[in-house]
Amino acid sequence: MNEASTTDIGAFDWTQLLQLLQEKGIALGINFGVKLVTALAIFFIGKFAIRLAVGGISKFMRRQNVDETLQTFICNLTSSALLVVVIIAAIGALGIETTSFIAIFGAAGLAVGLALQGSLSNFASGVLIILFRPYRVGDYVEAAGIAGSVVQVQILTTILKTGDNIQIIVPNSQIMNSIITNYSANDTRRIDMVIGVSYADDLDKVRQTLESVLAAEDRVLDEPKPTIAVSELADSSVNFVVRPWAKTSDYSSVKCDLTEAIKKRFDQEGISFPFPQQDVHLYKETSSSTSGAIKHHFSFGTRALSSRSSALMLATASRIFMSGRIFILAASMVSGPNCIVMVLKTNSIPSCPAMTSSIAF
Repeated sequence: MNEASTTDIGAFDWTQLLQLLQEKGIALGINFGVKLVTALAIFFIGKFAIRLAVGGISKFMRRQNVDETLQTFICNLTSSALLVVVIIAAIGALGIETTSFIAIFGAAGLAVGLALQGSLSNFASGVLIILFRPYRVGDYVEAAGIAGSVVQVQILTTILKTGDNIQIIVPNSQIMNSIITNYSANDTRRIDMVIGVSYADDLDKVRQTLESVLAAEDRVLDEPKPTIAVSELADSSVNFVVRPWAKTSDYSSVKCDLTEAIKKRFDQEGISFPFPQQDVHLYKETSSSTSGAIKHHFSFGTRALSSRSSALMLATASRIFMSGRIFILAASMVSGPNCIVMVLKTNSIPSCPAMTSSIAF
């Protein structure tokens, strides 16, 4: 039996086996070579086609005067999406099942999306900003609590420069979730000013003076016409609203120059800016005890006193003479943006004569 097996093995034609393997290997090599060449051809021809397509899209958007930032974003997005399609097609040409690759890409995209949730939010907001253009480079805007000129709009962030030349990088998601105020959206802006004059001044003269000041300023636009009107009869002044129009680029300079010009012209015309008048009332409160205390309260109007009026108030209060048997035990003054109150607490005997007075500053 062993001899028969040895005879069979020796009788096997190894040459035919090698020839068969060689033919199969060549066939497999040729087949793989064809697939490889096909895949490479798909890849390089696809890249060339992508370049032509992106170039055509870019030229079309330039002819339509599309913003440069939007052009770059759309071209890059189109190029990346088409390149993924070309790579998948090239892999399929090699005979590899692409369904598994699509599943892998999907799972990887989900993992990356969860890990970069904040960045993707900024990305989505950047896409919306680029598409809808609530502001452009060079505009002066206020968004996310920050005001400044737009230096650059990126896909994740917006770069602003403040008036004191500080660069601030703001995430796009914060901008899109806040109110956006674009001061440069329109070519013209209205300047709102409130000018107060004395009740003794001639209102017609005041109006004519304001009109002449506006007419002398070349940067004030003729249309729309400026508005000059009495807006309020305030406590110590008659308030005029002055609302001229100017170019947006001239807004700040025109407003400052008009304020200075109005002050100088009013001085020449004898028109006064009223100062707050303050009334001081002194009254006495006595206790039921034999040697009780008297509190003198000094209350001053509803508007802030100047430093000169405050000093005059203190000097006058210190000169109040009531009796040789009265001694100042405590004195205090509380001041704020709208009032000043001083309280003097004095010691006196019951026979102290009553005293009330009114002092005007």
